Amino acid sequence: MEPSDLVVHINGWPGSGKLTIARHLAERLGARLADNHTLINPAEALFARGDPLYRSLRSAVRKSVFEHLAKAPAEQSFVFTDALSDDAADARAFEDCAALARQRGARFIAVVIDCDIEENLKRLTRAGRSKLHKLTDPEVLLGLRRAHRLLRGNGDLLVEIDVTTLGADEAAEAIMSAIAIPAVR
Repeated sequence: MEPSDLVVHINGWPGSGKLTIARHLAERLGARLADNHTLINPAEALFARGDPLYRSLRSAVRKSVFEHLAKAPAEQSFVFTDALSDDAADARAFEDCAALARQRGARFIAVVIDCDIEENLKRLTRAGRSKLHKLTDPEVLLGLRRAHRLLRGNGDLLVEIDVTTLGADEAAEAIMSAIAIPAVR
C-alpha cells in the first residue's frame, strides 16, 4: 500500500519520548523523520545559544529544510517532532509544518504527547541524551512546565496521548489508530 501524503507533527515536553515514538511511527507510515534536533543541532554544535550566529544558522537550516521538503515527491509523508509551548514564537514554528502540509496538499495531523512529571524527569535524565545535545537539566524542564502549556495546534486532526505508562511502540500504535491509517511496513 502506498502511504497517504501526511505531515505529522508530534509535540511534547523535552524527555517525553517524542523521537522514539516518531521513529516507530515513521517506520509504520513509510515516512521520513525530521526531528527537532535534526534542525537544531548544526547551530548547537557550532555556536553558543546566546551567540547571534546560533539563531541565524538555526533559522537558515530550518528554512532550507522546509523549502526542500516542499519539493519532495507528492506521495512522501513526513513526521516532525518539536517541544513547543503556548508562546508566539513556538506557534510560528508549528505553523511552518501546517504551511508545509497545505503547500503539499497533505493531511496535517497534530499530535500532543504528555506524561506525568515524575516519568518526564526520569526520561529526561536517561543516559545518552546529552550526547545528542538534548536537554537533561531537570530544573529547566520543571521551569518550562510551570511557566507554559504544551502547544495544541490546529490540524486536520488533533491527537492527544498520555504516554506515562506507554512504550514508544504502543504510543505509535495509538497514533496510527487515531489517524486511521494501516501501517505500510
